[in-house]
Amino acid sequence: MPSYIFVSPGSDPGAGRALVDPILTAKKPTMGTCRPDLRRMVKPGDHIFVISGSLGRTHRQYVIGGMEVDTKLRDQIEALEAHPENALNFDGRQKSGNIIVTAEGVQHPRDNHSNFKERIKNYVEGRNAVVLQSAREVELGRERSVDILADIFDRVGSIRMQQIVGRHRKLSDEQADRLRRALLDIKREARA
Repeated sequence: MPSYIFVSPGSDPGAGRALVDPILTAKKPTMGTCRPDLRRMVKPGDHIFVISGSLGRTHRQYVIGGMEVDTKLRDQIEALEAHPENALNFDGRQKSGNIIVTAEGVQHPRDNHSNFKERIKNYVEGRNAVVLQSAREVELGRERSVDILADIFDRVGSIRMQQIVGRHRKLSDEQADRLRRALLDIKREARA
């Protein structure tokens, strides 16, 4: 089964820039607005991993985490019934929630995504999320993510994140398992 890894521009939870979608830290991880192309392609059993956005030289990009696809809901109208806690919300300027449809079935007035009708299709529910959250986990993730991905994708030499992943990249089952194990190893080491 194909799995995917992609960069979330502007997101870097370790630097205070929230990852709004996917929501990996919830009891039931979900993905609902970001990357409609990937949400359309994935099937139960596939994995989705996300990399922090580039913040220049101040913070190295890292694999924030990932989840296994459990189920796909038809659209965000169905998702709003199942996950009302994931409705778009703003706390000051900070956005949260990955459901951009209102209870009336229209686009939330503060959502600025184009292509609304297509964007709300294929709401992904996940399981088995692994997320680098603590300061030490993020630090280790920043130090090791490029090397981990270079090893998984058999890249050698001086490599930057963009040279390995680009906009997104497919992973085989074996590669997804290796990445998941590497993230779990980082979490274990950070706790030690």
